[in-house]
Amino acid sequence: MRIDKFFLTVICSVFYLFTFSQNSWTSNYVKFADDSSLKYIADEKGNIIPDFSRVGCYQNNGPLPEVAVVKIVEPAGDSSQQVLQAAIDAVSRMQPGKDGFRGAILLKKGIYKIPGTIRISAAAIVLRGEGDETTLIATGKGQRSLISVGGTGKLKEVSGSRQKITDGYVPLGAKSFAVQNCGGFKVGDSIVVFRPGTQKWIDDLKMNEIDVRDSSTKQWVAADYDLHFERVITKIAGNTIFIDQPVVMAMEDQYGGAQIYKYTFQGRISDIGIENILCKSEYNGDTDEDHGWDAVYFNKIQNSWIKNVTSVYFGYSCVNLGNESRNITVLNSKCLDAKSRIEGGRRYSFNNDGQMNLFMNCFTSEGRHDYVTGAKVRGPNVFYNCRAEKAHADIGPHHRWAMGTLYDNVVSDGEINAQDRGNWGTGHGWSGVNQVFWNCVASKAAIQDPWVSGKNYVINMHALKYEGRLKGRTATGWENDFNATLQPASLYEAQLDERKRQLKF
Repeated sequence: MRIDKFFLTVICSVFYLFTFSQNSWTSNYVKFADDSSLKYIADEKGNIIPDFSRVGCYQNNGPLPEVAVVKIVEPAGDSSQQVLQAAIDAVSRMQPGKDGFRGAILLKKGIYKIPGTIRISAAAIVLRGEGDETTLIATGKGQRSLISVGGTGKLKEVSGSRQKITDGYVPLGAKSFAVQNCGGFKVGDSIVVFRPGTQKWIDDLKMNEIDVRDSSTKQWVAADYDLHFERVITKIAGNTIFIDQPVVMAMEDQYGGAQIYKYTFQGRISDIGIENILCKSEYNGDTDEDHGWDAVYFNKIQNSWIKNVTSVYFGYSCVNLGNESRNITVLNSKCLDAKSRIEGGRRYSFNNDGQMNLFMNCFTSEGRHDYVTGAKVRGPNVFYNCRAEKAHADIGPHHRWAMGTLYDNVVSDGEINAQDRGNWGTGHGWSGVNQVFWNCVASKAAIQDPWVSGKNYVINMHALKYEGRLKGRTATGWENDFNATLQPASLYEAQLDERKRQLKF
């Protein structure tokens, strides 16, 4: 991996700060209390930076499972797709063992040529290679995912379970609220916290006033912004419900308030692992787009992981998580040397449209939107300790209101932005709210606060601050002190450590 002048400067600067600085500083939003616990400072409405510690598979309570091998596969000449798919199908028919897994399929070292897509649609299976010497190649033509994993069905509300949240304002970061009647709920229930889209909210956000660029520009429509946040009940006290994950967008009576309901999701699968594989795509020239698009695609899946996966020459992503994916962990993975035109809809190296997902220790080169969320992405989500080199566009929420993402120690030689994108695309508008940028590095950054419903947070951003695409927007206040060391150095790690300490008591 080449380290250029930009990254050498960053490394030297960080080394200087941690080695020679005798001073430290803390944010006005989160700091260590005298007993070393984290103290969250609320604003006048009670909003605090959310707790991101429960993202990822199994809510990151421990190391990933070590699943025993039940089948071994070796390359099969000009096409290994049939033999590999047959092994997956055979393991899919097995009954899960005492550990809850059907087992791991070990792909021995070698080159596996795949002219189509490898699919996993049953739970509790691990696809494991032997590192970069296990190489899957998307051969031939056709935009497609090389590995596609997911279940079926959709989220369905349990009839008669809906209850109104009676609090007039539920702040950012809250993990409890009052409802009309808790009688039909119990600890452990999966619920949705529902926040309706309303025309007043669209009007106040001014997303009905997007400058029309051409016939493709669309104003936001209230019904498209009904938001369904998946949560689990952890405690009930009187008519107060406590939930496992924080509220990532304030619930306000003036914008329709909020409700909860129980749900089912028949067909969604879980406990899938993709491990230790090098994925490559054949291509015909640097701007070819008729070839492998995603190395790994997940949707309708939960409590699963991708680790030590490298993609080379794909047109879109190494990992693409769909909007019905949740509690996914992506670890130690790389997206290298994408092949496509360098323009919209391409090179989203690590794309997340789901909720409660963690990307950690990842690297990209020659991408566009390297660590990115799409439309109406419901947090919390985390990108932690990730790097981007030779970036062709920006990192951050991309369009149409992503909520509650932490970018923690993300370093790029491109831009990091969270702004009103106006009529870019088909009317991207406000890209995100309650985005937290903690100890990040970029060439420059435009972070703006939406007109209503929250703000964004910048704590120790090493970047040139600029206005952004559209004038007249409110710039987010930055907390910076480059002569001292920010404590905690990582918000995610500090929150995770605190939760682990609490579990011991």
